[in-house]
Amino acid sequence: MNNLTTNFTVDKKNNIVKVKRAFAAPRDNVWAAWTEPELLDQWWAPKPWKSETKSMDFSAGGQRLYAMVGPEGEKHWSRVDYTSITPKTNIKLRDGFCDSKGNINQDLPQSDWNIEFSESDGLTIVEVEIKHETLADLEQILEMGFQEGFTATLEELDQILTAKK
Repeated sequence: MNNLTTNFTVDKKNNIVKVKRAFAAPRDNVWAAWTEPELLDQWWAPKPWKSETKSMDFSAGGQRLYAMVGPEGEKHWSRVDYTSITPKTNIKLRDGFCDSKGNINQDLPQSDWNIEFSESDGLTIVEVEIKHETLADLEQILEMGFQEGFTATLEELDQILTAKK
């Protein structure tokens, strides 16, 4: 484990969460971890939960349908709609909760993600900006444990990337 930490900030005025994390790994490896379903499923859930991708088309206009699977086998479904992809530098997507067929749950918040990948001093830096439609949506996601869960998943990704060296 290295000493890199996750910088998590909340901008309630603009309904935005910003997350910045550096990884001691090549950008190609970090990009693959965010874009290949078999790698995403290794880290995209805080333990003891796990991620299971049902389908994924990583292309602009494509989507990922996946479940967060709990220790008792319970499943919480989500859908990611990829809106823009610039290879190895940027992913833009719309994220929302859904059913197992990908039908969005309108009772839960959706958000727009902008994920930037860059390299500096031998590190790959990932900067995530998550925009919510309303302050109430942002606060609901935070109350659901998003900060703790996403921070834990990024730590899991760090461990996987470190082990890959």
